[in-house]
Amino acid sequence: MPTDAVLRELLLRQLDAWLPAARQRARRATVALAYAGTDDGGADAALRAVAAHGDRLRGFRLTILVLAQGTEDLPARLGAVEAALPAEVAVHVMPGDPARLPVALKAAGAAAAPLLTVAHGAAPTPDLLAAARTGRPADLLLVGEPDAPLRPRLSAAGFPLVAEADLAVGPLEAAGGSVRRIAFATGSDRSLTAFKDALWAAGGAGGVRYLDPAEPGGPALDASAEPDPDPLGRKLLAELGRTGPRTLTELRRHALTDTLYRAEDATRAVTALLAAGAVTRDPEHGRLGGDVLITARPGAGPAA
Repeated sequence: MPTDAVLRELLLRQLDAWLPAARQRARRATVALAYAGTDDGGADAALRAVAAHGDRLRGFRLTILVLAQGTEDLPARLGAVEAALPAEVAVHVMPGDPARLPVALKAAGAAAAPLLTVAHGAAPTPDLLAAARTGRPADLLLVGEPDAPLRPRLSAAGFPLVAEADLAVGPLEAAGGSVRRIAFATGSDRSLTAFKDALWAAGGAGGVRYLDPAEPGGPALDASAEPDPDPLGRKLLAELGRTGPRTLTELRRHALTDTLYRAEDATRAVTALLAAGAVTRDPEHGRLGGDVLITARPGAGPAA
């Protein structure tokens, strides 16, 4: 599966989760798609995803902004898809790159309503990040080269929750330019959970691996609906070593907010650690609920 195909699938899954939530919260919302080069079919796919929601969007004013280079053919390409959209959905195609996003969002009146910004190849400048933060709520998906961590900039820009992953298709030694850094920033646990679900599902066709930018030289994780819990188990053991006993709820949140994994993966990882005798639980018996206290056994190492 080519990298662009994985990224399109990730966008479609994110839209499928984002649109119903935005519709519930407000009567209007904005989706901004900005590309440093051509859109590589991402805009077409996004409009088809919106069209699939059909009547569920009626009475809901949705603005879709598309910024890309070489947009001369975009109106014709998107025309057939636009015809299937409800009248309340407005599509605006503009030439340019993500640097124009602040002006475009202001002109579209995107502030103070749900806003999903997707920026490919964009430099995370203060102006761009500030513009993406004007939504209420605001979600931002950035795709770029794996040259520098994005989490510090996104956190400094005021996004409380940030997830970051390096995407590689095929063997790492042959991936070359197909490696992309993906970052998602939001203020919503629900949005972050939806992104993590989309991240693992989008690469499930095989040959897709994720690496954690916060762990240079760390293991490559095969994309799967149920990723290998062992690397997460080692991370949770390290967390228990730093902080002492934690409830399962706290470990689930740590997995969601500080690793590539989802909250549900933490439950599987803790179950494996318990079976291996690397941790204990209090109470010792009963359902493994969120209030169960998990403690690392003395001497339990990261490879347990």
